[in-house]
Amino acid sequence: MILTTLDCFSASGALSLSSICSSFRDKSMRFFGGFNRNLEKTTTTTRMFRRCKASLITNPESFQVGRLIGSYGFMNITSYSGLQSGLGIEYSSQDEERLRAQEVGEGNVKIRLYEGRIAQGPLRGTPIIFKVYPGQQVGGIEAEMMAANELNTQVFLQSSSSERNVFQNLQILLGGFETKTGEQWLAFRNDGKYSAADYAKVKSEKMSKYRVLGENKFWNRLEQEQTIKRRRYYVVKLLHGALCGLAYMHDQERLHQSLGPASVVLNTMVESEAPYLVPRLRDLAFSVDIRYSQLEEGSGTFSEGLWRRASAAGAFTPMEKRAFGIADDMYCLADDRLSEAVKFLDLGAGAGWELLQAMLNPDFRKRPIAEAVLNHRFMTGSVL
Repeated sequence: MILTTLDCFSASGALSLSSICSSFRDKSMRFFGGFNRNLEKTTTTTRMFRRCKASLITNPESFQVGRLIGSYGFMNITSYSGLQSGLGIEYSSQDEERLRAQEVGEGNVKIRLYEGRIAQGPLRGTPIIFKVYPGQQVGGIEAEMMAANELNTQVFLQSSSSERNVFQNLQILLGGFETKTGEQWLAFRNDGKYSAADYAKVKSEKMSKYRVLGENKFWNRLEQEQTIKRRRYYVVKLLHGALCGLAYMHDQERLHQSLGPASVVLNTMVESEAPYLVPRLRDLAFSVDIRYSQLEEGSGTFSEGLWRRASAAGAFTPMEKRAFGIADDMYCLADDRLSEAVKFLDLGAGAGWELLQAMLNPDFRKRPIAEAVLNHRFMTGSVL
């Protein structure tokens, strides 16, 4: 998944929703009722869906839309060669070759992001981010199904939350509506406009600049040590928050299936503000339900590729497929922009590399679950 910032509208720009939205009574029924078809079939889930729907804002007049802040599309990995041996520091060059062997195709759905706020009601003034799926004429049936799947997944996860089981590391859906052109506007609370991919890009570019000009011209040794220490803490806090979100999803029997740096929203990219950092997972359009009842029913639209990979790995029974799905969600996607940020993996007698090796184990049965990663000595901060 790639995020491209456009900044096409002025900050003061706003759209009139009354002229572009369909009748609330008809369209909200379709948005929050019709989208439920073929996705959540059980009576229990339907009751849960209706209960959560009551707390969502579905009246278009309750929102004010601001400027366009970006757009992104989806990249589909169509083939993958897999690791041929265990991963360690000495295999970094082989890992690069493995990544080059992936075949990537561009998806057809382009999503737009807008700033906005809630204009009326108890949450008046709350800043939001609109995620806009194109109508069927532009994005095809795939766009509508992605919007439906994201909506249903968010509703299910937010309905499953309790005081003892909080989803604070997931982006929060506040409502949504459909326009006359069939666009689906999902309104999320604005807990940050930047992603882990943005953070990695900024830090990578900064480090590249230092290498070209010479780090010693800008850093004394003490300053450099403090900067690296802050970066270590920030990155571990980022990973910890993302894994907490993933652990919550897995505990609720949902896979993310689109996890990467661009799918982690950050409320700050300032490393000195790491104690206040709250990473949140977003982009749940490809989420997969791994309840045994769903696994026994058969493949869904967004799970066909997952279960083909599961079969190729020797996972055939519902229990094996579920274990494979969780392990598949844990599989790290290497990003060369993170190279500077992960140079501290050899701390604590190689605790970071030990963890990474386990997460990249070719045998899905031996990969740790999210909860185990969170309890690893590298993630607990004992090595810092």
